[in-house]
Amino acid sequence: MSALLERFPERTVWAGFVFVAGFAAIAALAAVARATGSPFIFPSLGATAFLHFTTPLAPSASPRNTLVGHAIGIACGFGALWLVGLDEAPSAILAGVSDARVIAVAASLAATGALMVLLRASHPPAGATALIVSLGLVSGPLHLGVIELAVAALTLQAIVINRLAGIAYPVWTSREP
Repeated sequence: MSALLERFPERTVWAGFVFVAGFAAIAALAAVARATGSPFIFPSLGATAFLHFTTPLAPSASPRNTLVGHAIGIACGFGALWLVGLDEAPSAILAGVSDARVIAVAASLAATGALMVLLRASHPPAGATALIVSLGLVSGPLHLGVIELAVAALTLQAIVINRLAGIAYPVWTSREP
C-alpha cells in the first residue's frame, strides 16, 4: 500500500483499500452463511469490518477488543432474554416489543457497555450484537456460537488483509497511546 500512497492521494488509496478489504471479507462470510444456512453474517459484523479496515490501529479495532466485546454482547443479550423469560419467545419483529422486551434490550446494552468498560474491551459494534440477540433476531444457542465464530473469522481476515497491506495490525491487542 505504501507504493500506492506515494503515487495517489491518501484518501483515495484508503477508500480503495476499505472497499476491496470490506468487500472480500464480508463476501467470504456471506458465502459461508449461504452454504451453511447459518447466521454467519449479521448487521454488527459490517460495523466491525469498517473498524478493522478504516481504523485498524485503534484499540477498539484490535482482535482482543473485537472478540471479547462481541462475546460480552452475545452473553448479555442472551442473559437479558433469559432474565425476562423471552429466551424461547419469537423475535421482536414477529411478536412486537413488549414491556419484557424493553427491559431485555435496555439491560443487554447497559450490561454490555459496562462490562466492556470494566474489562477495557471497548468495541462499539458489540452493542449492536447485544441488541440483535436481545431482540430475539438470533438467539438459539448454536447460532450464538456461530455469531462468535463469524467474528473470529472476520478478525482473522483483518489480521491477514491488513498485514498484507503493510499495516502493523495487532495479532491480539493494540499498544495503548
